[in-house]
Amino acid sequence: MNDLIPAACRPGEARFLLNPRASDAAVPGPALEDVLGPAGFERARTVITGWPGYAPTPLRSLPGLASAIGIAALGYKDEGGRFGLASFKALGGAYAVAELVRERGAGLTVTCATDGNHGRSVAWGARTFGARAVIYIHATVSEGRKRAIEAYGAEVRRVPGNYDDSVRQAAEDAARHGWTVVSDTSYPGYTEIPKLVMQGYGVMAAEAIDQIAAPPSHVFVQGGVGGLAAAVAMHLWWRYGRDRPRLVVVEPETAACLLASCEAGRPAAVAGDLETVMAGLSCGEPSLLAWTVLERAAHAFMTVPDHAAEAVMRLLAEPTGDDPPVVAGESAVAGLAGAIAAVAVPEVAARLALDRSSRVLVFGTEGATDPDLYRRIVGRTPEAVEARQQ
Repeated sequence: MNDLIPAACRPGEARFLLNPRASDAAVPGPALEDVLGPAGFERARTVITGWPGYAPTPLRSLPGLASAIGIAALGYKDEGGRFGLASFKALGGAYAVAELVRERGAGLTVTCATDGNHGRSVAWGARTFGARAVIYIHATVSEGRKRAIEAYGAEVRRVPGNYDDSVRQAAEDAARHGWTVVSDTSYPGYTEIPKLVMQGYGVMAAEAIDQIAAPPSHVFVQGGVGGLAAAVAMHLWWRYGRDRPRLVVVEPETAACLLASCEAGRPAAVAGDLETVMAGLSCGEPSLLAWTVLERAAHAFMTVPDHAAEAVMRLLAEPTGDDPPVVAGESAVAGLAGAIAAVAVPEVAARLALDRSSRVLVFGTEGATDPDLYRRIVGRTPEAVEARQQ
């Protein structure tokens, strides 16, 4: 067994909560389809697959790691090559910008708050489709991520506080200047654009379902504000119906707003600075639309500590058996860290029916979007890991 696996699953560190409101219905039903219906997803897929440079990202089979942790199969959807932005976020923000420009014409100013990847997608979409972008980052977003957004021609403004503070500042300035907020989170009175973002995310989920050799029994997916998890959940429900895989939503232990919402039985915010190495998941308030879906579609919620994410980044770079090496950013590995931790705790594994017959799908949502941080965590550059794939 790879000696990095125990570092990713120390017993007792991960919190786990079964969702008492999870539905066993065969179809999502009209209320959820009003949030994320198949027609919107199909339009997004038609548009995005027509963009220059589009190609499905690979679904990597990791049989060595699957055997080492005690499951039958492990599929890792690797978003590190998505449109040159190294993140699945390229599908969401850019798609929303493209649709807004189509509806309103070129020349509008779009804005958002970001931990890095969503802002880069919005900036890239603005440059590609003819808009101006003003992007807000909070205090702890790295300079590397700031420069990556600026590389696409956006104006980047840093504000004090955490991610949710930057969301509020972007909304206030947009109202003052007449800009259009392109956010991946929804709140009262702001829902239509987040729907576009989530529809874009659905392209990744549809690709993965098409690529996987056999239906997964379990899917572990990152939390954040919930938009990605909701998009994945709806695709699983449409494709597999009542037999859909068990969906587990995984969050950093310091920013677990979806688990808190499950505990409260309603959308709930978590306080504090939300500091986590998984910067793209540093979110203290759930998206209201996403929670509407996840309240019924998620089977469980869990948290993982930062050191588990770092261990899994190193684990993928130093693969088990004949598995290919994978460059995975900090936020990419939360789902896989959750799966490893869940298997390692007998009570959790039993409650999820997670065993040696299980086929697990996870989403590696980003590559090395901050190369300097990646090198510090993994001990080698992304380029050095990629060279070993040859």
